Amino acid sequence: MTAIKPSPADAHLAALIDDFADAIAALVGDGDARWRQGLREVPRHLFIPPAGWADADDGSRAIDRGAGEPGWWAAVYSDAPIMTQADDGATDPASGTGTATSAASQPSLVLDFLDLLDVQDGHRVLEIGTGTGWTAALLSWRVGGGNVTSIEVDEHVATRARVNLDRAAYTPRLITGDGAAGWPAGAPYDRVHITCGVERVPPAWIEQTRPGGRIVLPWMPGNPIGYQVRLDVLGDGTAIGRLHRPANYMLLRSQRKERIWNPHDADAAERTTTRLDPREIDRGGRAAELVIVAQVPDIGWFPVPEDDGSFSLLLFEQGRPDGSWAECDYEPGHDGFEVTQCGDRCLWDEVSAAYLRWASLGRPVLDRFGLTIAPEGQAVWLDAPDRVLGSRP
Repeated sequence: MTAIKPSPADAHLAALIDDFADAIAALVGDGDARWRQGLREVPRHLFIPPAGWADADDGSRAIDRGAGEPGWWAAVYSDAPIMTQADDGATDPASGTGTATSAASQPSLVLDFLDLLDVQDGHRVLEIGTGTGWTAALLSWRVGGGNVTSIEVDEHVATRARVNLDRAAYTPRLITGDGAAGWPAGAPYDRVHITCGVERVPPAWIEQTRPGGRIVLPWMPGNPIGYQVRLDVLGDGTAIGRLHRPANYMLLRSQRKERIWNPHDADAAERTTTRLDPREIDRGGRAAELVIVAQVPDIGWFPVPEDDGSFSLLLFEQGRPDGSWAECDYEPGHDGFEVTQCGDRCLWDEVSAAYLRWASLGRPVLDRFGLTIAPEGQAVWLDAPDRVLGSRP
């Protein structure tokens, strides 16, 4: 019998997938080497729509499998996140306009979260946010589809994910609904994998995880600012863990907030000066941002650099277009910087105090911080859970 040889196209695709798996595994570094094989056996192209918007290393651009197939394949098998839905379906994602509301996440970040999850044989896994279905397929590849439950809030996204998973021959349990409620019928879970940003961790996720189980999520307390968090569930309604690398995701839909800087009632604003350069706050990085959002509830801000070297830091209360606001302006050559504040909170005073608190601690880096989730609220701590820097309900 004559052996059937793979076509050159098949061989090229296999090589493309192999190179992709090696490159993504190298970006993540040390971790569970089995996921490299998972990247090979769960082809990403089966989960990417014919057209979308890729945020690639060489710039953001539309990708279209029909109009420019080489560019589509190059984006799919790169470390690029790809927007697959905009404005909850109201805007064509390939247009590059609108707000991303569903996406194929950056592969290195997907693999990093899966490493943090530490899935073992026989584990029962709950995933919040099916999206394209690629991560649900990877989890199904690892522990079997019967052990994976994935919840997607958007009916159209869920329908596409089901088609993608069928094409790839993976069969997790797919639920269309609000992921904030979890899926108690499948509990208890050994692992809970969250693929959307979360400001406040819903109690249901902790309640449905067995003691000693693990939850990984992009924790996004504000601005939007996101961090990878791995939580260990303790069995008393509490979960505790450390922060890892930055991770900005689309927020859980029930936790979305408007982010508007609205300088209303400017005539009534208070004007003072400060010697603290507002650029220093912007340059403080993710660790400084974390201390600020831990100590200043609902804070949001926009840094606005100008071509002439001037700079403004615009502060506002998230979710309150008519709430307090503030502005601090840097002008080159000036020793003092104008501060304008309005509302029942002095947001510049709160933010500058939190930034200086971070500086007074010796400018600790991100991996020294942790998060405790308890029935009474959540708390950010430094080095150990008893060194709380900020808490909120």
